[in-house]
Amino acid sequence: MKYLLAIDSFKGCLSSPEVEETLASALQEKGAEVIQLPLSDGGEGMLEAFTAVMGGRIVPTVVHDPLGRPISAAYGIAPDGTAIIETAKACGLTLMTAAERNPLKASTYGVGELIVHALRNGSQRFIIGLGGSGTSDAGWGMLEALAEQLAADGTVGTDPGGCPEEMTIRTLQQLGDSVLKDCTFTLAYDVRNPLCGPNGAAYTFGRQKGANEAMLPLLDERAFRRAELAATRMGYDRSHLPGAGAAGGLGYAFLQFLDAETRSGADLLLDLNGFDEWAAKADVVITGEGRSDRQTLMGKLPERVLRRAQRYGTPVWLMAGRVEQPALLVAAGFARVDSITPEGMPTDEAILPEVARRNIRRYATLVGTAPDSAGHAPSRGPLTGYLPSSSAACRRTGKAQRPTHR
Repeated sequence: MKYLLAIDSFKGCLSSPEVEETLASALQEKGAEVIQLPLSDGGEGMLEAFTAVMGGRIVPTVVHDPLGRPISAAYGIAPDGTAIIETAKACGLTLMTAAERNPLKASTYGVGELIVHALRNGSQRFIIGLGGSGTSDAGWGMLEALAEQLAADGTVGTDPGGCPEEMTIRTLQQLGDSVLKDCTFTLAYDVRNPLCGPNGAAYTFGRQKGANEAMLPLLDERAFRRAELAATRMGYDRSHLPGAGAAGGLGYAFLQFLDAETRSGADLLLDLNGFDEWAAKADVVITGEGRSDRQTLMGKLPERVLRRAQRYGTPVWLMAGRVEQPALLVAAGFARVDSITPEGMPTDEAILPEVARRNIRRYATLVGTAPDSAGHAPSRGPLTGYLPSSSAACRRTGKAQRPTHR
């Protein structure tokens, strides 16, 4: 049996390489051949995953966290000079305690510092992972860092007059014609929300960043005002583009001021990893994440893995720490769906790294039997598994669909 592992991190618990190494070791003990492709959709673990697959190195530095405190952070540099930046390293939610989280105060300034550091090291191409942020400032902190620090380098002159936001916009326009002129930015993320409105950054993600109900309209109004000011000054408005609301509006700042292009973070890394070639040769693909539900089917990494593996008729198994709506996930095409956490186990216990590793090894023991021709392994023991009940569902994901020329 040849298994291809393409699993996201179990956020707050295990990284993608840690999940895959644990599962691979257990499957190999049963005689399986295992290929590991550590992955990220642009959020947690993005820096390590992209840097590794691109053959790069990690560059340490010091930036300011969302509350302005100096912290150690890092970014990646590929052999061709491409900088790999996981924005959560500078503005991540986990950099603050629950009591400290306040998106009205939290800033993306440290993200700008990471970019400046990479620019000073000669980088002009950037891959930016957006995810896991604790901020909702429409990327304004990042823009202020770029304007202040690059202007301090003597790249552009200062332009006094007007409010601070107008000064930042004018300076960024000058930088766009000078030091940033030849820079390219590729955003790796899977959020499609606009910057403002009921589906925007504040109302969709503000609560998880610590906002109470009174803060939400304030955050949304601030983002709208900043976008309106930029549009008036620059002559165009990208706040309505899909993904502008990513990372609390950080996506908007890249789109509006740095002319960034967007890619599915999952698809970008799958391309770099040569996923399609491996999937065509595998007997089963195993993907997963910390929690799976209907949102998994909204472009998250397991869904992207499923769609690409379906091109070759290779069955895809989904394993997650917890699963909701498993029938919906099976109907979408997963050959089997499993929650690895025993029923009744508290979440606080399940996310302990060693407990999660034990549950992953147990999963491997229970599903490691060679699957049938449709890619289904028997569901047995206490594992919470869900398999298609109809032969039509089995045929839809069966290996008989694999092209004979591959």
